[in-house]
Amino acid sequence: MNPKKVAIAYSGGLDTSFCIPFIKKTYGAEVIAVNVDCTGLKADQIEVLKERAILLGASECHIIDATQELFSDVLAYLIKGNVLRDRTYPLSVGSERFIQAKKVAELAAKLGCDAVAHGSTGAGNDQIRFDAAIRALAPQLSILTPIREHSFQREFMANTLEKDFGLNFSKSSVYSINEGIWGVTVGGGNTVKGDNTLPFEAYPHLPAPHEMTDEPETLSISFVNGLPISINGNEYSNPFDLLHAVKTFGEKHGIGRGVHTGDTILGFKGRIGFEAPVAAILYAAHRELEKVILSKHERLLKDQLADQLGILWHEALYFDPAVKAIQAFLDKTQERVHGTVTIYAYRGNMYPTSIQSTNSTLNRGAYQYGEQSQLWSGNEAASFSKIIGISTQQYQSQN
Repeated sequence: MNPKKVAIAYSGGLDTSFCIPFIKKTYGAEVIAVNVDCTGLKADQIEVLKERAILLGASECHIIDATQELFSDVLAYLIKGNVLRDRTYPLSVGSERFIQAKKVAELAAKLGCDAVAHGSTGAGNDQIRFDAAIRALAPQLSILTPIREHSFQREFMANTLEKDFGLNFSKSSVYSINEGIWGVTVGGGNTVKGDNTLPFEAYPHLPAPHEMTDEPETLSISFVNGLPISINGNEYSNPFDLLHAVKTFGEKHGIGRGVHTGDTILGFKGRIGFEAPVAAILYAAHRELEKVILSKHERLLKDQLADQLGILWHEALYFDPAVKAIQAFLDKTQERVHGTVTIYAYRGNMYPTSIQSTNSTLNRGAYQYGEQSQLWSGNEAASFSKIIGISTQQYQSQN
């Protein structure tokens, strides 16, 4: 492979920063840096990314705002489904990868590139997510993965960038930190072995418990069709502004820290630390609202399909036809999910304190759980209790 023009999925972190000069020197190719913004970058952050890319040898640096597409195509369904990997991890950064791969592949084709590069290693999940998406959308493009191909170590890359360009990635040489609006993942270092504790210092944003504010606070979130539209009565036309407001609240109170151990796409076990205040808070509020609106079997089936959607997206099957079918089901279940939920937060803990919805089936006045009902008599309840237990009674009598 001798590419002449390469578009690299560029985050500005250690891995992709190292790849720019390496590709340029190794292949003599023109390198175009492409940052797909899935967080809502500020102007000063964009300027830093561009300056670094040019310093490293990129001929151009494109910043593509993908926040709206990420929300409508991905995050909206994570919220509607309350999607968690292994009932623990909210797909913090992996959910962004196919949007990023898609945008880089589209721009690469438009600019006449003959290859796309990314900074994934040979042991993680992201390599498969990028590769699968690029091959599905732009099979004519070659894929370059210098770190995977040469097994470069983080310390070596950090030292090289400091020596050649004066860039300091000393902290990144210990932990691999990936940031997104849906959460942050922390890999490497103390996450590699299960008997090592990930120190609080490894988490980039959430304070340690003893550093959290001692003032409890509440947050009211209003939903329409299962998606958040306002915080404390303030409506947001841009959903990412709302997500950032939730993020600020969650980080202040230390919400959403965790460690996830699970099965990688390649089949072995993996372990990461994560902080996901936005997902944690929105899931808690959304799930509580659903409980008073959806029927029991709607929720049970929705949970099963949401688990399946999480598996498909985690394992890079973004374009499997099952995804669209699951999304259609989730959309249907959310047509009545309107209302407001108030969350109480204090020192890393949170719980929903109240639910208000015109579609609630809880406050109908015809019955009160554990108290009384106008819909049936005591004798009818006794008969129901007897009948529902007959099959179990018969089974037990035979054993």
